[in-house]
Amino acid sequence: MDRSYGTLQSNYLNKLMGRLTARNQGEYEFHQAALEVLESLEGVIERHPEFIRMGIIESLVEPERLIKFRVPWIGDNGRVYINRGYRAQFNSAIGPYKGGLRFHPTVSEGVVKFLAFEQTFKNSLTGLPMGGGKGGADFNPKGKSEAEIMRFCQSFMTELSHYIGPNTDIPAGDIGVGEREIGYMFGQYKRIQGEFTGVITGKGLDYGGSLVRKQATGYGLCYFVEEMLKEKQRSFDSMTTVISGSGNVAIYAAKKAIELGAKVVALSDSSGFIHDKNGIDLDLIKELKEVQRARISDYILKHPDATYTEGARGIWNIPCDIALPCAIQNELDELAARELTKNGCVLVAEGANMPCTPGALEVFKEKGTLFAPGKAANAGGVATSGLEMSQNSLRYSWDYEEVDCRLKNIMQDIHKRASTTAEEYDAKGDLILGANIAGFMKVANAMLAQGAV
Repeated sequence: MDRSYGTLQSNYLNKLMGRLTARNQGEYEFHQAALEVLESLEGVIERHPEFIRMGIIESLVEPERLIKFRVPWIGDNGRVYINRGYRAQFNSAIGPYKGGLRFHPTVSEGVVKFLAFEQTFKNSLTGLPMGGGKGGADFNPKGKSEAEIMRFCQSFMTELSHYIGPNTDIPAGDIGVGEREIGYMFGQYKRIQGEFTGVITGKGLDYGGSLVRKQATGYGLCYFVEEMLKEKQRSFDSMTTVISGSGNVAIYAAKKAIELGAKVVALSDSSGFIHDKNGIDLDLIKELKEVQRARISDYILKHPDATYTEGARGIWNIPCDIALPCAIQNELDELAARELTKNGCVLVAEGANMPCTPGALEVFKEKGTLFAPGKAANAGGVATSGLEMSQNSLRYSWDYEEVDCRLKNIMQDIHKRASTTAEEYDAKGDLILGANIAGFMKVANAMLAQGAV
């Protein structure tokens, strides 16, 4: 029997959501991502009944291809270990599959499908010809030696190489996959295929990478927030900002926010968070996380006036004007949202993929908090990956200013389209609805033009 979803007024969408959950049991992140999009499409299907007739929405919630494979690798102790690898090639209506690879113990079929589903709309919003895909493995790089990580990456790519290519599927990095892992995988692909192509993005600058790629998601997040603030005649200047995470997204969001005048007072990792009321020493954070690969708790050894607290979720108790969740999905729940709004937070923008729970989104809506969904606000990373693909095809590299300017223009355009689309559907200021519909329409129209595939 179809389950009823109270937020969906359309009988068609309600039944579709029921079938989706029944066919993808236990994949709660995927259910959550799909429901958020379907909620935004109520007005769309009233205006475009052809999307129902041609099965467009049913197709969009089903991946075109889901690949699952085993990844054997040899530890330094000589033992063979087995992990699971995944690649969800979700939708290629507007271009080859594009999206990151995540190495983390929580990676599963459902997580990869949720990420690839979100990626489809995110890539559409960039305006670049990229379809949606995502992948990874339940491998944890933490605690592994350089040799173990290299052997794992090579084994992973040995299998994945059968399914990707510069005009088919172009992976990139994500959690647990940085420039080191990208290099090992690219080298293995090159050995297997016997050719040097732009098959993977996030590469080192010495072998086809793009300037600004490392900074792009964090910078793009701040460019998007800057546009939101401009609409309210405000800016980052003197805004106390809390950012979760301490990977590339968080570090470079902090860097750009500081450049734009904000005071960043907190960062976190999986073990806990630091609070420095004087403002985070970003150079030290970069030394700890990018060079030493240390825990964030070591920050207080150099800054004893700062505090470290075990457990990352408590970071949202720190009073701030702007909150940028940049760690992982569902890290900011309803209680955290209430604490943020009670303490005066006026804007929340997602740097990670779906870091706010549905309960948190309801609180932000109730309190009138400015909110930017991840598929729009954190699209800078994949946008710059698309620019890296272009440079690889041209056998040419743009300078830093050129890439940064293109990135900023893309983020400004995403904000404008999400904002304009929300107004068109009588939901001014609702960037969730605006981003979902704007991303959906481009993909749906392409599918119709190609015969609803």
